[in-house]
Amino acid sequence: MNQSYELVFQAPAGEDDVVIVRSTGRSGAGGYPIYQDETGIVRAEISDRGEVRMLASGGHQVPGTPVKVRSLSS
Repeated sequence: MNQSYELVFQAPAGEDDVVIVRSTGRSGAGGYPIYQDETGIVRAEISDRGEVRMLASGGHQVPGTPVKVRSLSS
């Protein structure tokens, strides 16, 4: 199954930012699947309980933590 999630980040002014990530077919250090957005910039390891560990995709990147994670797959 090709699992996907919405990662919801709190925006400083107004509406939240929503990023859709899809499975890469790889696993992270915690043994859970790695997901990324279509640009490959936003990357996260997401557990089967919806716990998220954001992963840097480039040098000097400090990714924020989403305030919500919503599964888009049934």
